[in-house]
Amino acid sequence: MQRIRLRYTKRGRLRFTSHRDFQRAFERALRRAEVPMAYSAGFTPHPKVSYANAAPTGTGSEAEYLEIALTEARDPERLRLLLDESLPAGLDVVDAVEARTSGLADRLTASVWELRLAGVESAEAEAAVAAFNAAPAVEVQRRTKNGVRTFDTRSAVAHLESVTTHGSPADRPTDRPCAILRLVVRHVTPAVRPDDVLSGLRAVADLAPPVPAAVTRLAQGLFDEETGAVTDPLAPDREAEVPEPHPAAASAAAKAPA
Repeated sequence: MQRIRLRYTKRGRLRFTSHRDFQRAFERALRRAEVPMAYSAGFTPHPKVSYANAAPTGTGSEAEYLEIALTEARDPERLRLLLDESLPAGLDVVDAVEARTSGLADRLTASVWELRLAGVESAEAEAAVAAFNAAPAVEVQRRTKNGVRTFDTRSAVAHLESVTTHGSPADRPTDRPCAILRLVVRHVTPAVRPDDVLSGLRAVADLAPPVPAAVTRLAQGLFDEETGAVTDPLAPDREAEVPEPHPAAASAAAKAPA
């Protein structure tokens, strides 16, 4: 059995697809691309697809990950192209590697998010960011299936800044004043989402964008505590790839006496 790990995106209007919507679209793409999928055992077999830390509905993403199990070996790049052609524009498969290490989910310990706050001046956003960073704790409330829960958002945010950027993959460009926030959020329990950070900014600095923020996940992976960087979770699989023998070396080996 071969395992392939894929990175895919949710762009434009497709950011409004739920995780269930994507699952259905992806399983259809597997059938269209005639991928030799491995299936689970039992009365109702399902294709062996493992999804890791999907972004919330309504947010864009450049870094969603999943793993599939195949019954026959396939070239990862060829498989990526077939699946990308079989999915709607906006759900794009942008990277594929053969899984040669374990624990992909364990390497997704933080996310880099970009928040576009239409109608908010940069100076106002910078003041709110400074207040948030200076606070020892920023508690917010969120309604869950078990009732209203209070938790600290500040401890989960490893980095938060107001930035000026051009050509960003974030959604909804606008001609109005638009502050852009970049933040690195650790994956903790309970999970701290970008909208929780916005609630924290409202609590400490009364920052309230006039329209909902356009949120895009730019990256997710292993968080480096020393550098503050979020590393590529597929890098260990690439580094573990078995190099193909050089043609000259293979020919010499074939001619060598037994």
